[in-house]
Amino acid sequence: MADERNVRNRVRARRLARGWSQEELAAQAGISRTGISAIETGRLVPSAVAVLSLARAFECQVEELFSLGTLGSDGGNWAWSPRGEPCRWWHASVAGRTLVYPSETTCMPRPHDGVFHDGLFERRSNVAPSEVLVIASCDPALCILISEYERQSGFHAIALQRSSGEALSLLARGLIHVAGVHLEERGHDGCNSAAAARALDDSFCLLRTAFWQEGLAVAPSRRVGSVQQAIEGRLNWVGREPGSAAGELLAKLLGNRAAKHIARSHRGVAEAVCGGWADVGICVRLVSDDAGLDFLAVREEAYDLCFTSAASVDPRLRALVQTVRSPEYRRLIEDLPGYDVSEIGALATAGQRQPRQI
Repeated sequence: MADERNVRNRVRARRLARGWSQEELAAQAGISRTGISAIETGRLVPSAVAVLSLARAFECQVEELFSLGTLGSDGGNWAWSPRGEPCRWWHASVAGRTLVYPSETTCMPRPHDGVFHDGLFERRSNVAPSEVLVIASCDPALCILISEYERQSGFHAIALQRSSGEALSLLARGLIHVAGVHLEERGHDGCNSAAAARALDDSFCLLRTAFWQEGLAVAPSRRVGSVQQAIEGRLNWVGREPGSAAGELLAKLLGNRAAKHIARSHRGVAEAVCGGWADVGICVRLVSDDAGLDFLAVREEAYDLCFTSAASVDPRLRALVQTVRSPEYRRLIEDLPGYDVSEIGALATAGQRQPRQI
């Protein structure tokens, strides 16, 4: 038998939406006011007669009021805790669990799957958790991949803005499907694999997406002509958070000198420079060019999508590989400034130093 503690109800939310008091609902459903109060607070699991009476009073299906929820009011299924209520949320199944994600600003906004308020999860969409892929990455062109992935596969995707280190941490904790990683300088093969190996206990795959140029985005008014001139000049720098590839590169360039401001993304760096908060910062060329800033290339990096080998049989992951390897996606990416797609679609597994085509 189902555990009665797992019965979730939306009676209070429905009552408030109608503007009814508990007394008014009690009169409509033929249930005592104390019974309504006990049902709303979860102290009482109603009888079948009471359930049908409430559904009739609200003119809705029983399932719209009551469910054996995998989304618990104790927040046990949150991927991470929301900042407060009410909170819009998305959901996805990851490693056999249904996880709920507080909605946040992403490069590819998608409708929320529900709202959490008064300790209850109100579902607002018909998207099944098994149809949603969760990617954490700092790729400023991730929206192109998500759009093409959804168009080609019919699946949905949640795109979370995270640094390489943060993304790998989420993947290691089983909270996402895919982590974007670009900790490897071109010509220094194995750095992305080594970072993934340090973070993950399981074997993993790395799907090559591109090599991209990372360097200095400089305010044109500063008239900086070289990387060395930027390092030696009296400039305000915008940094990146620990765990990001840009943050590691900045530490190599500046040593013990600290950046005055910290940005959470490549576009955040460009916005800080454009807004006058900083004179220079590290980001990928695409973002710098889009913002109309001067760009001084420092290095090329390998950008890979990392996922566990166990998850590689998931239809959502198979569809992702197919999308990255598709001619349509390649054409879209190869036109971006600073992106080299010569190895796009190459797949490497744990322990391999060189990507291989399969």
